[in-house]
Amino acid sequence: MALLYRPMMQLSGILFSLLGWVLSCLTTYLPQWKNLNLELNELEIWTMGLWQACVVQEEGGMQCKDFDSFLALPPELRISRILMFFSNGSGLLGLLLSGFGLDCLKIGERQQEQKKRLLLFGGMLFWISGITAIIPVSWVAHSTVQEFWDENIPDIVPRWDFGEALFVGWLAGFFLVLGGSLLNCTICSTEVHPSSGHYAVAEQQDQCQHLETETRP
Repeated sequence: MALLYRPMMQLSGILFSLLGWVLSCLTTYLPQWKNLNLELNELEIWTMGLWQACVVQEEGGMQCKDFDSFLALPPELRISRILMFFSNGSGLLGLLLSGFGLDCLKIGERQQEQKKRLLLFGGMLFWISGITAIIPVSWVAHSTVQEFWDENIPDIVPRWDFGEALFVGWLAGFFLVLGGSLLNCTICSTEVHPSSGHYAVAEQQDQCQHLETETRP
């Protein structure tokens, strides 16, 4: 069971982390961080992301326009860009490090301590990547809620709502943290290699033969 437990747990951690990293990259470039429905024209839906604002029309499809200036963005969107880039970079580095630390990879098979360190660093990078993916989407969601319930804004002014990208970002952070936790859990578990069992049996046989030669008259 121990021989199958660690590789399966490591494979699950890598797969969850890979899924979280892909969702994190997708969240970064999706334009649906905020949605706006206009009551005067229900056929149009405005969306806003980190890079562009789009309008979705039933007849004309989607038309998007990139933001002209980084400094002209609201503070939550500026910081979200930086954090999402950091999340994607740390997640990619975590995939590379933890990939070389897997037990199923024959490279560095005799250097188990170094492989454990690679798994540990990879798991920690997945945690960092997951947290830095959750922070910006939660910040944007919090500011959206505050603006939605702001009593100083007249009721006739349209208000932004949650976009689909926020939910994708929360899933990305959850999968990254889960994958990193699974990888770090395998470091604490012990693994019995088949070769170690053969060496132990051979050593025991040598000791028995040595004792027999000593006890013979």
